[in-house]
Amino acid sequence: MKKITVGLGTCGISAGGEKVYSALKDEIKKHNLNITLAETGCIGMCYREVLVEISNGNGCRYIYGEITPDKINKIIEEHIIKDNPVNEWLVKGPAPLTDDSFFHKQKRIVLRNCGLIDPGSIEEYMTCDGYKAIEKVIKEYSPEEVISIVEKSGLRGRGGGGFLTGLKWKFCRQAQGEKKYVICNADEGDPGAFMDRSVLESDPHSVLEGMIICACAIGADEAYIYVRAEYPKAIERLKKAIKQAEEKAFLGKHIFGSNVNFKIKIKEGAGAFVCGEETALIASIEGRRGTPRFRPPFPANKGLWGKPTNINNVETFANIPWIILNGADAFTSMGTDNSKGSKVFALAGKIVRGGLVEVPMGITIKEIVHEIGGGIKEDKKFKAVQMGGPSGGCIPASMEELQIDYQQINKTGAIMGSGGLVVMDETTCMVDVARFFLNFTQNESCGKCTFCRIGTKRMLEILERITEGKGKDGDIETLLDLGEKIKDNTLCGLGQTAPNPVLTTIKYFREEYEAHIRDKKCPAASCSALLKFTIIPEKCTGCTACSRVCPVHAITGEKKKVHVIEQNICVKCGKCFDTCKFDAVLKV
Repeated sequence: MKKITVGLGTCGISAGGEKVYSALKDEIKKHNLNITLAETGCIGMCYREVLVEISNGNGCRYIYGEITPDKINKIIEEHIIKDNPVNEWLVKGPAPLTDDSFFHKQKRIVLRNCGLIDPGSIEEYMTCDGYKAIEKVIKEYSPEEVISIVEKSGLRGRGGGGFLTGLKWKFCRQAQGEKKYVICNADEGDPGAFMDRSVLESDPHSVLEGMIICACAIGADEAYIYVRAEYPKAIERLKKAIKQAEEKAFLGKHIFGSNVNFKIKIKEGAGAFVCGEETALIASIEGRRGTPRFRPPFPANKGLWGKPTNINNVETFANIPWIILNGADAFTSMGTDNSKGSKVFALAGKIVRGGLVEVPMGITIKEIVHEIGGGIKEDKKFKAVQMGGPSGGCIPASMEELQIDYQQINKTGAIMGSGGLVVMDETTCMVDVARFFLNFTQNESCGKCTFCRIGTKRMLEILERITEGKGKDGDIETLLDLGEKIKDNTLCGLGQTAPNPVLTTIKYFREEYEAHIRDKKCPAASCSALLKFTIIPEKCTGCTACSRVCPVHAITGEKKKVHVIEQNICVKCGKCFDTCKFDAVLKV
């Protein structure tokens, strides 16, 4: 029997996936076809949404991209009824296609089921060896053996810090106290990051199973998933998955007939970025204001309600069942000496193929950007990547051979972070990028630390002045001084890493700061206050398109004659530049 599957992660829904699903349903009913219609999560090719897959039951898969309701009739008529695939819309199939290179260098462990199974069906998860890992743990291993396997795998926390997961579990296992907790940190707040959301929407049971295994290892009987309320689809599917797991007795009392009892609750966060820091997250669950506290004591010894608590993020937990079933050696066979396994990245920015990818550790930035991501949009020049979100830093294109490895990334001044990777091209102003990310962290500061609360504000004021053409000598040195003081004197990870985007852009793109300050020019022609729009007489045809869109009537000239921009009136909105079809408007 043929099966049609529609990608209905948030990316698919926002592209119109629900309308496509409805159109398919109507066409199947109209033709009285004996076909299964199902939904799935994110396959990763977000740049091609809406995605529709047709499988014939023998393992042959056809994936159509950029599907709209008006294309459904042809797909049904040609592919389903006549068994003649519509090649012009295919993005993946039995024959080689251009988009195949998106997958060639990926290694999917965390994303192993994403885009393949219905996230609302526990039965489909079980057909992919779901919940076999926890059964193996309960029936074959002691808690110490489970921790040993995770330790040997070299799995490091995928939430940003990169601490060894097995070691973290061991500390919690050895902590004194009968009552212990497990927390899944799904408070994903980095601009441009959507890894955790996609995994929760596409394969929630893998996260639940990882949490249950952790509970067995450390001796916990209760857990929380802290997920931000802005992820309604993830929350909906998590709630359904928890209910299904309880009905199958994978959650609750006496799991697999053992003395293991475990329950999971969902805590919806209000969207404070600082609550991604584990002590602030714990405070939020307890009903207090989400602010960090001094460590030690660490959560492993004194966490939720003063009890030993283990906290890992979504991606970390999703790795665990695969490691248990395939062994530590299978995981360590990928990666570098210091960074094992694979890493999920959310590709965003000026890249041809934006989406969700999972690559083996040790792959280079160049391979991710140019081979998997398809290069830079509109054949522009690759300039830099921002890694680690607001807590990370910018790595220049000159370092594109750098391997994805915790130590190597840290040496650049950036961090691996949770996996956001924003690609920038020649039109990106690095001073403005630093201003954007610092504005984010300044707004998200809880205000507890003076250096974070006031220091980031002073840095932001300087950056705003520079991008407005009001920078002065000594600003760069002041930014560097403030940045180092903030890193050394703040309490939590947010404050300690807030200056990273500024410090790395100064380190690798200092000449852009100097051009803004001394020449009052933006080399990327991005900062509006430093721009000037002029019309090239030789190229102007007098079509009047630019004058018609100018909101302040700053462009004058007769039809079919050269036009002129009155500089004292121009508000530098750029509409003339975007509208001109003859490249007659120059932006400098």
